[in-house]
Amino acid sequence: MGASGAAPTVYDVAERSGVSIATVSRVYRMPDSVRPETRERVLAVAHALGYVPSGNARGLASRSTGVLGLCFPDYSDPDAEAAEDADDDAAMLYSDQIIRGMERAARRHGYALLIAASLKGGPESLVAKVAGRVDGFAVLARTVPTAELDVISRRQPVVMLAGPRESPDTADHLDHVEVANFDGQRELTRHLIEDHGVRRPAYVGSSEESPDVEARFRGFLAACGDAGVEVAGEPALRVGMMTQAEGARAAEALCERAGERPDAFVFANDQMAVGALHALERRGVKVPGDVLVTGFDGIPLSRLVRPSLTTVHQPMLRLGEAAVELLVERLSGARTGDPVSVMLPVTVVRRTSCGCGDTEAAGAAGAAER
Repeated sequence: MGASGAAPTVYDVAERSGVSIATVSRVYRMPDSVRPETRERVLAVAHALGYVPSGNARGLASRSTGVLGLCFPDYSDPDAEAAEDADDDAAMLYSDQIIRGMERAARRHGYALLIAASLKGGPESLVAKVAGRVDGFAVLARTVPTAELDVISRRQPVVMLAGPRESPDTADHLDHVEVANFDGQRELTRHLIEDHGVRRPAYVGSSEESPDVEARFRGFLAACGDAGVEVAGEPALRVGMMTQAEGARAAEALCERAGERPDAFVFANDQMAVGALHALERRGVKVPGDVLVTGFDGIPLSRLVRPSLTTVHQPMLRLGEAAVELLVERLSGARTGDPVSVMLPVTVVRRTSCGCGDTEAAGAAGAAER
């Protein structure tokens, strides 16, 4: 904080860093124009003070912009974009649904929404560009280091989306909104084992350390352990990007492995599962006759592919809405005190790809908590 206890300003950073105000400004606007050692010193001081550059004069004066922000990496699937006959609504991705939910809730509360979907320039650049222009913002887990967000949360509310606290002992100042990933995957895997007799399931996850995907894999392991089904302690395959193309390649690889083919391919998201369905069809492998296939997320495409995809539907719109509601509660003073964690329930949706036929049946997994 500044000397008077007020929010730190560019003047405080400049004075503490021993540079001019113009240099501080260039660090954030044109970082390559500042010598690395100077840039690092300024950023270190700004971090220690909890300084966030403001986007406009009104923000400097009142810290009220009437805008909420959302930061997330660009998850666009080049395979879906390249399809000439792609249905934009059918191919809607996870982040698109969250944006919809946030926009809807922001409008309801009289706010506009600023979206930052690029990590060009690094996480510090993303945070600086968004935080100084909004009253509060949500960020997808692992997009920006928690330490960076914790500094900003001293001045404005920040909500972490789709990820738990990094550890039970982590003391950050962020509100968290996530879904019941563990419960959903455990319930879906239990359904495959108990209702369809699956004994050789193969889980396909991601190579990145996604807290959501790791929770899903732990749910898979828990269901297998409960049923006495032996599986490895690691996914059968880990992929670099959870896209349709990677799902297709994973299905090909699992089919070509020596030994008995798995009787179920359990994918960490719907995009990979859809890619696998296409690859299996090309190989002449029948779904669900020869192998069962499941996904996770419940994107619109999951119900339109053939065979229709059994999945775990997570409330993506609700994730965005819940983030806005927490931000507005913090900004209005309706919620104060310690950070909260919100857990949203998910729903297992049973369709043709697991052998349940065209009539959908659903079961809830997990409960909302605060």
